[in-house]
Amino acid sequence: MAADTTDIDDIRKQARRWLADDPDPASRDELTAVLDRLPASAPELADRFAGPLTFGTAGLRGPLRAGPNGMNLAVVTQAAAGLIGWLAAQGGTGPLVIGYDARHGSRQFAERTAQVATGAGRPALLLPRPLPTPVLAYAVRHLGAVAGVMVTASHNPPQDNGYKVYLGAELGGELGAGAQIVPPADAGIEAAIRSVGPLAQVPLGQPGQVLGDDLVASYVDQATAVIDPNGPRDLTVAYTPLHGVGAAVLTAAFARAGFPVPGVVPDQAEPDPAFPTVSFPNPEEPGAVDRLIALADSTGADLAIANDPDADRCAVVVREDRDGWRMLRGDEVGVLLADHLMRRGVTGLYATTIVSSSLLRAMCAARGLPYDETLTGFKWIVRAGGGSAPLVFGYEEALGYCVAPEHVRDKDGITAALTVAELAAGLKTQGRTLTDRLDELAAEFGVHHTDQLSVRVDDLRVITDAMARIRAATPATLLGQPVDSVRDLLPEADVVILRTAVARVVIRPSGTEPKLKAYLEVVQPVVDGDVPTARSRAAQAVAALRGEVAAALGL
Repeated sequence: MAADTTDIDDIRKQARRWLADDPDPASRDELTAVLDRLPASAPELADRFAGPLTFGTAGLRGPLRAGPNGMNLAVVTQAAAGLIGWLAAQGGTGPLVIGYDARHGSRQFAERTAQVATGAGRPALLLPRPLPTPVLAYAVRHLGAVAGVMVTASHNPPQDNGYKVYLGAELGGELGAGAQIVPPADAGIEAAIRSVGPLAQVPLGQPGQVLGDDLVASYVDQATAVIDPNGPRDLTVAYTPLHGVGAAVLTAAFARAGFPVPGVVPDQAEPDPAFPTVSFPNPEEPGAVDRLIALADSTGADLAIANDPDADRCAVVVREDRDGWRMLRGDEVGVLLADHLMRRGVTGLYATTIVSSSLLRAMCAARGLPYDETLTGFKWIVRAGGGSAPLVFGYEEALGYCVAPEHVRDKDGITAALTVAELAAGLKTQGRTLTDRLDELAAEFGVHHTDQLSVRVDDLRVITDAMARIRAATPATLLGQPVDSVRDLLPEADVVILRTAVARVVIRPSGTEPKLKAYLEVVQPVVDGDVPTARSRAAQAVAALRGEVAAALGL
């Protein structure tokens, strides 16, 4: 008991030091209330002070709460001061451009970042309102900014927020101009953040310059330039932004491109940080697109499209038959977009990640186009090939697509939606659909059936134990065939890849959520043009593979 009391006293002291430096009265009151409930609140207080949020996938992400292990004004002030200091130390010139979504705290965090920048003598440019992440990524390049900050938690739960950092050409180089940060920049910024002294000593300047709507109009103009101006436009689309910030920009882009304006799910059309109609604001989650499908049915839509809340991802839902709709997997949309660009004569590097389908590799090999695959994340995809050939398309299976790297060097759910619509409209003139094109690709290259085993955990030790288990007791066979290749990417990445003659399994912890993921793929040849039979066999094989992998992981 004495040790427990000592621990509580130590955490109480940490909390009181935090309170003395916290610039936000609301979070001070919140933390004071937690202190007042001691000792009952000791586990909660310990979690808030378990350690600071650290730079992960291009920045910070965590729950909105007081304390160093959360997203709050104090953490954002410190992060902004560290970032601004690091930019100066690198000799970076030019303004910082800042965007934000409609989540709780996003505007406040964006405005504080601007004040920290101007307080250090650096111009700060704020996007005019809550806008999609790809608009911020575009602005970094378009405005010649030294860096960009996007305040968003993307598709995380409502109680989260985040802070993504992009670099301009000066510090990011040609491949990283307008892209998310990569090592060693992330470690350098993290070190600079830790060296920030008392927050009361961080100078705060003016709010910065709020940009006009001409920036958004410029983004829309460039987005519509991605597709053929003379292509078919007869397409009825149902759309949802899932209570996020995508609707105004996407509908403007469709109208500017000459498409009929998509019908928008009414009760998901406006930004709402509570995300009241979905249990989880991610189009991949069960039930998230139920309202979208209902709208598509009622309007006779040819196609249904969903963005995630910050509109950098794009989900595509197609009618399978008279009564049913199916969301295409990210790999399916990725190869459809790649094939469409190839058919349009777009030459250059096509890239994806180690967890995506191997079909893109096969397509590039057959068509004589350069190909590369990277670690997961668009910060790596946009740097694929190391400059050996210009990147023209990149995708990851988690619904992220970059169809115009010179426009936005990141995933972009708006231009992806436009390009899908262009493809679907062209096929419609032939009396065909996206699924017909997928069948064509399967007949040519075989069925590449992909799926995921994804486990959300409350205790991160479950993930650590599972990764240790697969390394210590790697299965000798999968689906009755020998595992002929085992790649462990440590220390570069916590990833294990298993292959047989017809199957591949990639196992890794998520970089943004408390999840363990196993990416499954089975390749089934198509015999005598019988695609349905090949699909059925591949699906059965993947289902069996899921069970074997779950057992090997101890899940």
